[in-house]
Amino acid sequence: MHTGNYMNSLVGKGINVLIVDDSAVVRQVMSDLLLADSMIADVAVAADPIFAMRRMEKSWPDVVLLDVEMPRMDGLTFLKQIMEKRPTPVIICSSLVEKGADVTVRAMSAGAFGFITKPKAGLKDFLLDSANDVVSVVKAAASAKLANIVRKPQPSAVKPPPITRSAATRLPLRKVVAIGTSTGGTQALERILTSLSEQPPGIVIVQHMPEKFTEMFAQRLNSLCRIEVKEAADQDVVLPGRALIAPGGRHMQLVARGNGYVVTVNDGPLVNRHKPSVDVLFRSVAKTAGADAAGFILTGMGDDGARGLKEMRQAGAVTFAQDEQSCVVFGMPKEAIEMGAAEQQVSLDDVAPTIENLWRH
Repeated sequence: MHTGNYMNSLVGKGINVLIVDDSAVVRQVMSDLLLADSMIADVAVAADPIFAMRRMEKSWPDVVLLDVEMPRMDGLTFLKQIMEKRPTPVIICSSLVEKGADVTVRAMSAGAFGFITKPKAGLKDFLLDSANDVVSVVKAAASAKLANIVRKPQPSAVKPPPITRSAATRLPLRKVVAIGTSTGGTQALERILTSLSEQPPGIVIVQHMPEKFTEMFAQRLNSLCRIEVKEAADQDVVLPGRALIAPGGRHMQLVARGNGYVVTVNDGPLVNRHKPSVDVLFRSVAKTAGADAAGFILTGMGDDGARGLKEMRQAGAVTFAQDEQSCVVFGMPKEAIEMGAAEQQVSLDDVAPTIENLWRH
């Protein structure tokens, strides 16, 4: 279903949301802030998954907001039941602690659309301050291409799209690949990185995630991939067969060292409302690597990375945007395409072969 058409249909009927959380405060505050938006038609609540499933049997929601820590049944188990019974956009509500991060990363792999983090203290004020973000995520979930989250990767039946002539003349120089993504990116990155051989070019990645979550995410991918995947530390070397993921709450930049590259990891202000920011990484790649680089902007809300990708292209890098058909949310790639930042569009299943073509050519 085309995202735009679906969103137009939601304007008429509105979005029905189910909040599953054992906290009465969360249920009440979330309900109030969602119902304040004209596109939210109804908000139902349940104190645990058992009550939730009874309610869902009577009226199935468009979007589920699901706590991960609840009595009687945990959120991850309930998520798997939903995906088996009737795949539905599920937004995980997780606390900013190590256990919550681990469960959330596993939930994303199991098909969750996205997540909202919440503190242990000052919960009500935090939710009120984050009202716009919560509503935006719910709207995006309602219009997302859920099949691109829950489907298993399929081996490409055809060769990846040919590299354009202008790009082909620069292929032997590719030493580093930069990837930026947000909503839907955890599943996309898992599919890409698990498909790579042991020795692709060095890869630097920004995935919009908070602190602790990126560490768990990198550890999970490292256990699944033939390449090394790690949360980046300051001065980590960019090497063939290694993917470095920017840590949550820190910006990552590429810098030259000798004949190669390392990354720096630093604090700093939010850029495009994010830290780490894709634009920060891409701009550093443009400045440092220029024509030695390739850039990919993948599924995600907003426009972070579009301007940085354009700077990469202007510096001689070959640049790609994920196509609309394979995106969960066609936001960041769309902005890059409209801005002229992306030299080519590529399907998600063709990203890994394209990366290896850039290296082997």
